[in-house]
Amino acid sequence: MDNLKTGKVISKRRKELGLTQNQLAQRLNISFQAVSKWENGTAYPDVATLPNLAAVLNTTIDALFGYSGVAADYDSRYSTEEYYWGLKPNRICYDIMKILPPVKPYRVLDIGCGEGKDAVFFAKCGYGVTAFDISGPGIEKAKKLAEHNKTNVNFFQADIFDFRLEGEFDIIFSSGMFHFIPETHREELCGSLKNHTAAGGINALNVFVKKPFIARAPASTRDEGQRRPWHSGELFGYYHDWLFHICQEEIFDCMSGGTLHKHCMDTLIAQKM
Repeated sequence: MDNLKTGKVISKRRKELGLTQNQLAQRLNISFQAVSKWENGTAYPDVATLPNLAAVLNTTIDALFGYSGVAADYDSRYSTEEYYWGLKPNRICYDIMKILPPVKPYRVLDIGCGEGKDAVFFAKCGYGVTAFDISGPGIEKAKKLAEHNKTNVNFFQADIFDFRLEGEFDIIFSSGMFHFIPETHREELCGSLKNHTAAGGINALNVFVKKPFIARAPASTRDEGQRRPWHSGELFGYYHDWLFHICQEEIFDCMSGGTLHKHCMDTLIAQKM
């Protein structure tokens, strides 16, 4: 998160609503000094505070982070008959199946499921699947895909910053979404995923990584300005106490946005022992 940018958003919305720092603090049950630090960029709200802060300021968590266009971008991508990412499962899905084959209906959580191709694939294979995405059109297409394949998936629309994990999952999976997570919240997020993974369960994640020798994607790639790439190896460090099955970094070509460009991605499949 860019502390100063977020602080300016908080200050602007507070003033537009005619609230003093003290009044905002009282509504959030925190000190006015905390609000002052947010607004001057010396501190930032913690994850638990964000939903209430967004509600009090009558805005969204995305807007607080300064990337309110993310949902709109993906709504646009998914508002077509075709499936934007196609229907072929992500190759990491097959790696997951090798580690925890569906000998029983393992509980899967797919974070940022898009139009549902991976979630539906898991359900067809016999897993019990819960999946969510920020895009309403994406979720509607995911439900249609599940119905077409005669599978049952618990799809729902949610922002990862609003969603609170409950219970345990055997497999927590997310592909191509965590670059929207600010650096200041990544360790806390991974900690939460780990805490809500059952013993012997796995987390299968990939993240875009910044490299000085790879140019930023062209402007026609619509969400590029919203990306917060990770540092090389950063994801692996958060799982240092788990058993690694896959731990790799690769550079690949991408045509999203209609122009050929390159990305670097770290992929991890780690198991809780």
